[in-house]
Amino acid sequence: MENKYNLKSPAVKRLMKEAAELRDPTEHYHAQPLEDNLFEWHFSVRGPPDSDFDGGVYHGRIVLPPEYPMKPPSIILLTPNGRFEVGKKICLSISGHHPETWQPSWSIRTALIAIIGFMPTKGEGAIGSLDYTPEERKALAKKSQDFCCETCGCSMRSALLTLNPNSHPSAEDHKAKKLAQQINFKAESSLSRQESSRGAESKPSTITEGDTSTSASQEAAAWPQAEVADPTPATGVEGSLPHTAPSTGHPLSPRQRRTQQHNHQARRDSREPTNRPAFALTARPPQDQSYAGSVVLIVVLTLALAALIFRRIYLANEYKFDYEL
Repeated sequence: MENKYNLKSPAVKRLMKEAAELRDPTEHYHAQPLEDNLFEWHFSVRGPPDSDFDGGVYHGRIVLPPEYPMKPPSIILLTPNGRFEVGKKICLSISGHHPETWQPSWSIRTALIAIIGFMPTKGEGAIGSLDYTPEERKALAKKSQDFCCETCGCSMRSALLTLNPNSHPSAEDHKAKKLAQQINFKAESSLSRQESSRGAESKPSTITEGDTSTSASQEAAAWPQAEVADPTPATGVEGSLPHTAPSTGHPLSPRQRRTQQHNHQARRDSREPTNRPAFALTARPPQDQSYAGSVVLIVVLTLALAALIFRRIYLANEYKFDYEL
């Protein structure tokens, strides 16, 4: 396999290192790449204890992108389990459905432990999730022992080591479990944010025509106070205006928003002369002075020219008078 791939590639280096670290199966998980494809791994995980999946061993695929570990892998379960759909990419915060939550420090070991941690959680309608009853999941957990992968030839009865109560997890397992706990916490926080946003969207908006005029008058009284509290001039009209009334918290109607934008634009135009830089004000007097100086110079030259003309006429008349005498 080493001759087939570019050993200078960061993804190839990382995957070969992880393959060496995960070569030996453990009591809870095992994963290795296919013989002819370094970017497709097959894994086996044991169901979490004290759950509906206790006693089950589940098999699946991990398809890694060429940009790994900068981009997350795609995870596909092959064993019926009642929590994830079979043969479909599942939606987890560690999978390709959420590249925004993926971190390059996470590894395949982290993903395996996170899958075990995600199994007892609720599907919440996510892509590739199922919500079977506890009885159905327990029945599938027993049947999972008979599963054998046709691609890699792995049998679930011998895929993992036998559980030993006296065994101690390795340092890598401790580190991976901490990361998996962080992943689970992020998933729960994101679900809570989605539920809160759905709850906020489901609240009906009850604003009548009478309330429109009332809230518009309250708006006009509240906005000057807001300007005193925040003296920073707005750079845009529409982008800086809230879409709810300051006093009532109800969403504004189109008429109220237009009134609000018009008042805000008028106030901004009235503030513009005072907000201009000082150098613009001090630059105007020299222009006025130079203009006045030019006018004075033109007047003086005009008077001098007129004096010369009158003097020439006077001298001509005086010469003509002397000639007649």
